Amino acid sequence: QVQFVESGGGLVQPGGSLRLSCATSGFPFSEEIMTWHRQSPGKARDLVASIFSAGRAFYSNSTRGRFTVSRDNDKNTVYLLLNSLKPEDTAVYYCQHYGSATWGQGTSVTVSS
Repeated sequence: QVQFVESGGGLVQPGGSLRLSCATSGFPFSEEIMTWHRQSPGKARDLVASIFSAGRAFYSNSTRGRFTVSRDNDKNTVYLLLNSLKPEDTAVYYCQHYGSATWGQGTSVTVSS
């Protein structure tokens, strides 16, 4: 059974940082492209970052230079470091492997003073 368990969200002031984690199970993690998505209130879920099995990463235009995705293939976990946070980064953040039909519960990030 494929599972994604996101954690690490919270309330942070503009300019602050957070590190999100996503523990996974039920599939060959080291072989899969892992992705982070986010959904802001009233908006569609958007892709924000992807990381290939060997570590090559890609980012959306809105997150490049501020967010860093990484993975630990031994722990079946993917991470997203959020720096220089802005109010428009407020969203529920989700991870999944590329092509999965399964979503976790997400972790909520609120950027506000």
